[in-house]
Amino acid sequence: MTGISSLADLVWARGYTDPAWARRHTTAGRELVSSRRVWRGSDGASALPTTASAGALDGLGFTGAPGGSLTLTELLSRAETDALLVMHRGLLVHEEYLHGYEPHVPHFNASAAKSYLGLVAAVLAHEGQLDRGMQVARIVPELAGTAFGDAQVDHLLHMGTQLSYAGRPYDKALEAQRYFAVLAPQLRPYGYTGPATIREYLATARATGEPGIAFRYENGNVEALAEVLRRVTGTTTSDLLSEMIWSRIGAEEDAYYLLDSEGAEAACGGFSATARDLARLGEMIRRGGAIGDRQIVPEAVASTIASGVPDGYPRRVCFPAAPPEARATLSYHDLWWIPNDPYGSFMASGIHGQRLFISPALDLVIVHYASQVVSPAVPQIPLVQAFLKIGTHLCD
Repeated sequence: MTGISSLADLVWARGYTDPAWARRHTTAGRELVSSRRVWRGSDGASALPTTASAGALDGLGFTGAPGGSLTLTELLSRAETDALLVMHRGLLVHEEYLHGYEPHVPHFNASAAKSYLGLVAAVLAHEGQLDRGMQVARIVPELAGTAFGDAQVDHLLHMGTQLSYAGRPYDKALEAQRYFAVLAPQLRPYGYTGPATIREYLATARATGEPGIAFRYENGNVEALAEVLRRVTGTTTSDLLSEMIWSRIGAEEDAYYLLDSEGAEAACGGFSATARDLARLGEMIRRGGAIGDRQIVPEAVASTIASGVPDGYPRRVCFPAAPPEARATLSYHDLWWIPNDPYGSFMASGIHGQRLFISPALDLVIVHYASQVVSPAVPQIPLVQAFLKIGTHLCD
């Protein structure tokens, strides 16, 4: 499978270059493969109070985007935005849906899902149920001899493995295509004889370097971590997220994970949820893990997502989308991106423009869903800078 030489390659490539196709499949993942719900619980939905100043962003201008200064409407159009929710100091100040996307429909989160699993893992580690320093193979014996089995749990949480699959040179984009061919049988090319499950795919990974030395963003780390958490807790990823978080934040709708043929969740990016419920998750984290007087996530976990980045490891990652007023780096901690801006911000980030952006010093939570084209020919909208502009504007 090299280039666009198979059905899997063609479908994946269309998601990069055709926003209409990508948009259709951000909300219809369950039409492609099996899924499992993340139950919202029985307590009913919590309120998202709206401020009287809703609409305060309508006249806001954004600089630094391709094509010069943009209004919010223009920026959302350029970003192929499906939904934008902005919460400031606990109040919903902006809520907008585009391209026919509806508030009650779960939207594909792509790799933003990694951060939610990282939060669960951090809570389990804080509570003593998960040993960050334990070798993965001791928890998941089937991964012994693989790059993931040789690593420690903390290496998975920080993308610290160096590997290749099935003896072939590592190529991030092509491995993403192969991963989705594993997940969805209908995306496999004729005559496909490769791995048929996530577990089989992970078993082909061999180390090409010592773990914990350098950062390389790789989906397999998250899938291996999800299996670790399943073994430690004895429950599915969907039920674990529901029990620990989703059923406790006052969600309006069930979320869901896509499944492979063995019933294992696609933890690295197969999660979907509504924008309003993701805003509830972000607001809980911004408030130190609490909703009202109810502590959902330990304060020590929620308040150190950005500040808890260890010195020396993970290595700081050069990333051109860092805010201009910050150091030109991102850090990565427990599967969350840290922009290193002056406001202690952090975010869950997924391809095509999925973001959960939390900025404690700005009292800000932003949910952005989109179906962006990903192509060298299409300039990307600097979303992080736009989010910071929104936050500083609201604080004025």
